[in-house]
Amino acid sequence: MNRRNCLKRLAFTLPALTISRGWAAPELAPTDKEAAAISDLCRKFMVEFSVPGLSVAFAHHGKSVFQAAYGFADESCQEKLTTEHSFRIASVSKPLTSVAIFGLIEQGKLKPSDKVFGPEGLLASKSVRDVPPREAEVTVHHLLTHTAGGWGNDRNDPMFQHPELGHAKLIARTLRDQPLQNDPGTSYAYSNFGYCVLGRIIEELTGKPYEKHVQQAVLDPCGIHTMKIAGNTLAERARGEVVYYGRNGENPYDMNVRRMDAHGGWIARPEDLVKFLTHADSLAETPDLLKEETLKEMFQGTKANAGYASGWSVNAVPNHWHNGSLPGTATVAVTTASGMCWAGFTNARSKDINSALDRLMWDITKQVPDWRA
Repeated sequence: MNRRNCLKRLAFTLPALTISRGWAAPELAPTDKEAAAISDLCRKFMVEFSVPGLSVAFAHHGKSVFQAAYGFADESCQEKLTTEHSFRIASVSKPLTSVAIFGLIEQGKLKPSDKVFGPEGLLASKSVRDVPPREAEVTVHHLLTHTAGGWGNDRNDPMFQHPELGHAKLIARTLRDQPLQNDPGTSYAYSNFGYCVLGRIIEELTGKPYEKHVQQAVLDPCGIHTMKIAGNTLAERARGEVVYYGRNGENPYDMNVRRMDAHGGWIARPEDLVKFLTHADSLAETPDLLKEETLKEMFQGTKANAGYASGWSVNAVPNHWHNGSLPGTATVAVTTASGMCWAGFTNARSKDINSALDRLMWDITKQVPDWRA
């Protein structure tokens, strides 16, 4: 049986799973008719993009209203996907790192204007000895907002080169061999490397591994206890983690995902991301991880790019969100000004899937008028 026929025949043997946990709002759960319409949307999306598994979660004003899993965690069709399966979330990791940094700012352990490299920088002990002038001017704020002046997500992205190097050696090599193209603060270039560096700042200031600090300071207060940094290979697949499938010659297991920790390394369930979003939304229903004024600062765009703040895409509505993409993974997490938030993850990616996944999630909300997304 080929993949397309397998998806058509088997992917929807499981119904949409409406949750009934303690943080749920069952009165806002989709009706049977609405859930069927949602399932139909998901089926069409999965067939169009050859997606073995799709998992989604939605919340309304801090209360879970819907979770569902469609298809398979394993394309062999022997393991059905459930809402308890975890996925690599790729760049949806960046909001977690941003919240962790702003938490340290609130504690007075650093300032957005602090320099990062050079003898007076936060990473002085880990920097190369002679930092070029431009690199010496890079601040925490520049890294948060992708305005350091270079190290962009292109064919020269440092995070996808020299997979044998650890963080310290990769940072030193990048500072030595990949000079910034522009003065810090003057231009926008989406930088995975910049968020890798933010992860090392967290480690320097807390004395803990990045993963451990985020788990304790960000995830535990949200009631999230299963998220972790992914392994690199299929043999390192975590318990309850999906299998990833490459398309167009991509290999999901030929990357140093663990090294991507602070910019793209986490695994999570959609429910986990939704819980996190409800603790960073300025709404009264759920206590936020950060103060109101800190959240406003975190969601403020820059002159270089008004549509990207500190680890979050933003607009004037105001909504804030992030998507993620790696071989074998497409993800999105969104919070709307109306009080809705959601997350959707797949275990395969193909051309245009990220924009289609974003549209799918919005289309799902339209099936339930009471959500008023």
